[in-house]
Amino acid sequence: MLRLLTATSRLRLLTAPDACRYRLPTLAAPSLHTATYDLCPSHLSGVACGNLETSNFKFQQWGGYTVYCCPAVARLSSVANKESSHPTEAVDELYQKMLKSVEAQTMPPNAWLWSLISNCVNREDIKLLFQILQKLRIFRLANLRIHSNFNSHLCLRVSEACTRADSLDYEHNDDKLMVKIMRVLEKNSLPLQPGTADMVFSICHNTNKWDLISKYSARFLKAGVKLHQTAFDIWMEFAAKIGDVQSIWKIGKLRTKFVKRPTLSNGISCAKGHLLEHNPETAAATIHILYKNLPDLKKPQVIDELQKLISQWPQEVIRKQKKEDKQALIEALKRDIPAMVSSLLNMGLHVAMNLEELRKQEA
Repeated sequence: MLRLLTATSRLRLLTAPDACRYRLPTLAAPSLHTATYDLCPSHLSGVACGNLETSNFKFQQWGGYTVYCCPAVARLSSVANKESSHPTEAVDELYQKMLKSVEAQTMPPNAWLWSLISNCVNREDIKLLFQILQKLRIFRLANLRIHSNFNSHLCLRVSEACTRADSLDYEHNDDKLMVKIMRVLEKNSLPLQPGTADMVFSICHNTNKWDLISKYSARFLKAGVKLHQTAFDIWMEFAAKIGDVQSIWKIGKLRTKFVKRPTLSNGISCAKGHLLEHNPETAAATIHILYKNLPDLKKPQVIDELQKLISQWPQEVIRKQKKEDKQALIEALKRDIPAMVSSLLNMGLHVAMNLEELRKQEA
């Protein structure tokens, strides 16, 4: 569902519940707050093995350290990955070398760790990786040997290894699992991140859950999260899809506080809003300004989006209306969409639109 992202800026999303879904071995940290600055930051220290019961996700003390514990309750995917019962020889050899070095109170070379990570190919390898990360983390804390950029780079490499070893089982666009994870984040007072909003909004859009995107958008904003351009684009597109004009303008106003540059998706959503308000000329002007300001490489995309507006959007928005309002909207779109195209031509934007699709929908 929530993809394991390898971009450094998004790896911070791998909080305890996120990582728990990937069914990796447990990794301890002295505390949730200090773990952020340690060898294994909080987004790796919340890793746990097996299955997940998000409603009962807890922090437990173990040997003086805080461990994130997930009871084994439900499989996260209907299809289990093929697992090897033994680690690969290369990983096991590197693990033993690093373990002996740490036990001898000698810091193993970083090259050994990078080599171990790059050689991980199955789940048993990943277990050894997290075991040595736990020991390295404690050793580095005791000796204050942590480079300034080590955490983010380590997170990137470990995430790549987890993906390569196929150590994650999940279903895409699982809104029920998303709701459970959001509850865990709230229950454990874990901070919300802009990248999390991107994924939550995308899942809500793809599963047609307007009530959920409304609920979680309010929560992200209340928490002071600075939403990405992507989140606003998805949110506005969803509002236009269901024909909620007030939400389109409300989201657009919020967007100006965080994002200054208009996007193709944002402009098309605004044009749809004007069409819903029976202002085809304003819709055309919005698209014309957008077209002029877009880079040349992206201008052909405007034509593609306009064709989608004609061939796909009317069906989507009409389907979401109340029965008594559908006919009035059909008549309005039959009149206003051709008027918008005509206005674009008058403005000098030569667009060849196939209005036949609109006539088919009328029938």
